[in-house]
Amino acid sequence: MKKASEYREHARDCRDLAAQMAGAQQREQLLSMAEHWEKLAADRLDLIRRHPELASEGEREDGG
Repeated sequence: MKKASEYREHARDCRDLAAQMAGAQQREQLLSMAEHWEKLAADRLDLIRRHPELASEGEREDGG
């Protein structure tokens, strides 16, 4: 399973791409994808707070 920091990186990538889109529909889709990635990151952090044994090597509760 990916680390929360990786999910946040995907969200940043989506926002960066959205900023480059001329079309509103594509921009909105990418921003929606970014929101989903951020939710996955938050869910991952919640999971490892409840079950620290599931944390990947180098992954901390603060999302690092």
